[in-house]
Amino acid sequence: MNKTKAPVFDRELSDLPPDLRWREWMRRIEAVLFASASPVSRDDLARVVGQGASLDLLIDDLAADLADRPYELSRAGSRFALRTRSAYGPVIRAASDVGAQAMCLGPQDVTVLLAIALHQPITRDGLREIFGREISRDLIGRLSERGLIAPGPRAPRRGAPYSFITTDSFLAAFDLRSLQDLQDMDLAQDAGLLPGAGD
Repeated sequence: MNKTKAPVFDRELSDLPPDLRWREWMRRIEAVLFASASPVSRDDLARVVGQGASLDLLIDDLAADLADRPYELSRAGSRFALRTRSAYGPVIRAASDVGAQAMCLGPQDVTVLLAIALHQPITRDGLREIFGREISRDLIGRLSERGLIAPGPRAPRRGAPYSFITTDSFLAAFDLRSLQDLQDMDLAQDAGLLPGAGD
């Protein structure tokens, strides 16, 4: 019985001159990011380049290489992704049905999502204290289905209710590097995550 061997993956590329090796590592990172539907971890990217290569420098060089493209390399926590530049959003929506893929979050959804981001881990009871009313399971379900929140640790009280935390997908969706970008409500409003007082 013939078994076809998978091609051996050469991480080091030692047969290439240094400048071509570097360029190929950059292309590998770009290919992985392009093929992935969600942000890719540093550990996963490190698997496609040589052991002596500086992943941070490769990522910086790739970001510079993409400067004149309609997409860019973005960072969400310790994960990376390729994103279309915001200037091209209207063009994409006009040319295809990409708009159907949008998160379609209403103002209430975004406000609750921001509260979770700022106060995590937080339970539905905690959200009720912030907003002065019950937050529906449907709203929590919408945020969870879109991968923006995930279950956090159970609260240490009777019934041990679940808490909620935001995900790397939340960071990616709002083009944030980390939760430190949301230090206060004014910063969130400036970032366009909350409507302005006059809206």
